[in-house]
Amino acid sequence: MTLAFTVYGVAESKGSMRAYTPKGMRFPVVTDSNRNVRSWQQLIAEGASKALMQLPAAERKLVTGGVHCEVAFFLPRPKDLHRPKYRGVEVAHTKAPDIDKLTRAVLDALTSVLWVDDAQVVELFAFKRYTAVGEPARVDVAVRPSLVALPMFGAVQAEA
Repeated sequence: MTLAFTVYGVAESKGSMRAYTPKGMRFPVVTDSNRNVRSWQQLIAEGASKALMQLPAAERKLVTGGVHCEVAFFLPRPKDLHRPKYRGVEVAHTKAPDIDKLTRAVLDALTSVLWVDDAQVVELFAFKRYTAVGEPARVDVAVRPSLVALPMFGAVQAEA
């Protein structure tokens, strides 16, 4: 089973977590440095849920084994790349947000929707690009169970 879906919108990165203990409290308060990430993660979870509902009822369950995940981020094109000399030219997206923080937000959003824990993701392919002129920002996600674990490179297999 492969589940693929697209979520339209500008991808938000999972910021750094901060903990502080307010005066008079016993336990620390943990906050995220990016306030917009929660709404972005809700959009991701909603997109995954809608795609999941398109599957037959027997396949609508959380994956419990290893997961292969592919994530493609298409981020808004800056105004200076709208000039005619850049039309049809692919320019590398080398600016913030970082791809690892973008991916972390998506994987965390899919926890308890597609899999039990994001630690189950054993294969990950991700990239970020600028959108083509006139296209909306979006993220494309494809998830499937991982293939059977391969033996380590150079490992000697014992024959029975």
